[in-house]
Order: sequence, then C-alpha cells, then structure tokens
Amino acid sequence: MVEYIDIVRIVIIAFIITVILGPIIIPILKRLNIGQNVREDGPKTHLSKSGTPTMGGIIIIIALLITTLSSGLLNSDMYVLLISTIGFGLIGFVDDYMKIINKRSLGLKAYQKLIGQVILATLLAIYQSNTSMLGTKIIIPFLSNRYLDLGILYVPFIAFVVVGTVNSVNLTDGLDGLASGVTLIVLSFFGLVALNWGMDSISIFSAALTGACLGFLIYNAYPAKIFMGDTGSMALGGAVSAIAILLNLPLMIPIVGGIYFAEALSVIIQVVSYKLTKKRVFLMSPLHHHFEQKGWKETKVVIVFWSITVMLCLIGVASLN
Repeated sequence: MVEYIDIVRIVIIAFIITVILGPIIIPILKRLNIGQNVREDGPKTHLSKSGTPTMGGIIIIIALLITTLSSGLLNSDMYVLLISTIGFGLIGFVDDYMKIINKRSLGLKAYQKLIGQVILATLLAIYQSNTSMLGTKIIIPFLSNRYLDLGILYVPFIAFVVVGTVNSVNLTDGLDGLASGVTLIVLSFFGLVALNWGMDSISIFSAALTGACLGFLIYNAYPAKIFMGDTGSMALGGAVSAIAILLNLPLMIPIVGGIYFAEALSVIIQVVSYKLTKKRVFLMSPLHHHFEQKGWKETKVVIVFWSITVMLCLIGVASLN
C-alpha cells in the first residue's frame, strides 16, 4: 500500500529528473530551431517571446515515464493513464511540428485534432465502463446520494468531458507558468484523493506528473526559457481527464479545474458574441489575455489564477466530505 512518504519520494524523483533534463533538452531544441510562433493578433507584449524553444512537454513526458515505469507499480490503470497522456501529447506534438514547419501559429486543422482526441477519449470511456466497480456510474460532488448512472450515455458523456478538458488546458497555456502551475495544483488534489481512496497507481501517477510540472516551472516560469507547446498542454489535459475518469470524478473537473473551464468559456462567449452582435465581451480571449489588456502584469495574472485554483481545490475537498 502506498504511503505519504512514497508520494513525497515520487514527487522529488520526478522533480529532479525534470530539472536535469532541462539543460539537456532546451539547447537541443534551440539548435533545431524549434521556436514558438506567436499569434499575430495576440498581446503585443508577447511578440518578444517569438523564437523561445517550444515542445517542452517532451521534458514532462520523459520525466513522467522514467518515474512511473521505475515505480514498480504497473497495472492496467497505470498503462491507461500513460497511454492517455502520451496519446494526447502525440497529437500536440504533431500540431507543434506543423507550426514549426509552416512557420505559423496554427498547426493541425481543428477537425484533424478533434478526430484523434475523440478516438482516444472514447477508448478511455469504454475501458472505464468495463473495468470500474461503478460501471457507468459517476460520483456527484456535494450530494449525499453521490452516484448517477449514465447508462448508454456514459461513453459519449465521458468522451465530451475528456475532449473538452484537453482543449481547455490547451487554451490555458498562454502565459509563462500558467498551465503548468494550475495543473500541478489540480494534480495534487486528485493525487491526494486517490491516495486516501487506496487507488495506488493513480496516486503514484499523479505524484510523478506533479513533480514533473513543478520541475518544469523552473524553466517555464516568467520569463520562460521554454514553452510546453501543445505537446505538453494536450498531454497534461489527457492526464488530468484520465485521472478524473478513473476516479469516477468527471464532474470534479469543472470545480477544481475552474480556470480551465473559465478560459474555454471565455473563448466560446467571445466567438458567439462577435458572430451574433459584432461586439466583443472580453478585450481579448482567452481570459488571461483579457486581464493583460486591462493592464495586469503577466506574473500577476498567473499568481491570481494559481491562487484561485488552490481555493477551488479546497472546495473540491469539501465536496467529497
């Protein structure tokens, strides 16, 4: 049985591996000219970031693999978590690669990414519905009668949640240290829940990815020496959603991952509003850019969003008691 000391050890190991990998991989990415192409319609203050090495998610994924595969706790759940993380990360990798080759801020077309995401999300949903003790039931936070049986709607619902989460995390990755910081807080929450519920493989996986994100922050915090790219953001989205699904807590994602939800919602509102009224609700979307346009420093936006995530995770803890 996994103890708290085991979790601390895993976090430290993943952290150290990530810190070691940084000075090795960052120069390689520079030599290969794998630099960020900043969106032309984004904040003007971000133009100076053009050329900063991207695809840094590779560092996170390598550290995660080394830590989990050497943990000695490998089972079907662990493999599913790794496949989800690497699978979505691979989609992001191809997207990043296309951006670099075409020298633009857009890579794969939306429908191309969506096809791969839906396939992976559907496979995850089918696996969980066939192996979970709860079957097609999910836990409802805050309610005494916490289980809702979705029946035949389980697979499409879970697929929708997973795809939505992956793309929401991707949208959150727009400021130095934002997505990595928010995600390590969310991962810490799910990891502690898994530990308290005796789900060892999930707690070990969450701890490994938490440590990797923490180590990555050394290079990704403002001013960033490397960006995680879609390789990292989609991998993290795949990991967070897979963890939540295996814990039967898909409804917890909008709570503890409220920042992800707000970022995605701001884009949807902005697009719909402009198409219907030709007016914009936000100065710029996603939401973090809105606050930048209002005069907030990048570091302030990041710290505030981190702080909000901590509070949301505390609410998440209360919702399960």
